Amino acid sequence: MPFDWRAPFGPALIVATALIGLAADHLLLTVPDPVPLFVCIVALAGSLSGLRSSLTGAAIALASSALIFSAHRATFGFDASNLARLSLLALAVFGTAVVTGLLRKRLVDPLAWKHSHHTTSERLSAALDQVDIGIVLLDSDTRAEFINRAFRQYFSLSDEKADSKPPFIALMYHGRDTGAYELPEEELSAFIARRTEMMRAGDSTPININLSDGQVLRFSCTALPDGGRMLSYTPVTELVRHTDDPAYAEYYRLMRSNRLRVSHEDLRAAE
Repeated sequence: MPFDWRAPFGPALIVATALIGLAADHLLLTVPDPVPLFVCIVALAGSLSGLRSSLTGAAIALASSALIFSAHRATFGFDASNLARLSLLALAVFGTAVVTGLLRKRLVDPLAWKHSHHTTSERLSAALDQVDIGIVLLDSDTRAEFINRAFRQYFSLSDEKADSKPPFIALMYHGRDTGAYELPEEELSAFIARRTEMMRAGDSTPININLSDGQVLRFSCTALPDGGRMLSYTPVTELVRHTDDPAYAEYYRLMRSNRLRVSHEDLRAAE
C-alpha cells in the first residue's frame, strides 16, 4: 500500500510551527500570536486528509498553545486570561476541524463513488467485449449508449460510428446498406419497420436474423427500468442451419458467399 503523506502532514506542520514558536519566544522580545496560524493549519489538515487528521492537528495545536502560554509565567499554570484564550482556541480549532473534515467527506465520497462506478462500468464493458453475443444498450431515446465488439463485427460497424451513439434506426439502415441481412431488397423496409416496432414496444419475443455471410443471430429485446432497451444477438448458426440438406451444404455456402460478394460490390458501386 503506498504511503499517504496527507494524513500526517497537518499534524506535523502544527508541531513544527509550535517548535518554531517556542524557540522564537525564548530568543525574541516579541513574537506574533501563532493561534491564527494553528487554525489555518487545522483547516488545511482537514481539507487534505479528513476529520481524523484535522482533529489530531487540533489537539496538538491546543497543547502547543498551552505550552506557549505557560512559558510566559514563572511557574507552570494559567491565569484567567490564558484560560479564556485556550477555551476560545479549543472552540476555534475543534470547530474548524469538524467543519473542514465533514465538508471534505461530503465532497470526496461522491467522487469516490463516481470513480468506483466508472471503474466498474469499464470492467463490465471490457467483459462484454469478450463474449460472442452482440450486445447493444439503448437509452430511453433509443440511442445506443454501448455497442460491444461482437455486434460491431457481425454488422461491420466501425468504431467511429459505434461510439457516436447512433439511434437504433440508424443501426438498422447501416445493416441494410452494408448488405448484412439475408433478405430480398424489397423485404428490407418491412423488416426494419417490424424490428423497430418490436424494440419500441419492448417485445421480448426472440426472432432469428439470417445474415448474408451465412450466420444466424437470435435477436432478443429486454425493456430496462429506465425506459431503455438491451438488445442481444446470440449466434445460433449451428442450431438453425442444421436443417440444410448435408448433400447441398457446399452449394448453400457458395450461394451465401456469392450473395455477400454481390452485395458488397453493389455497395461500392453506389459509393
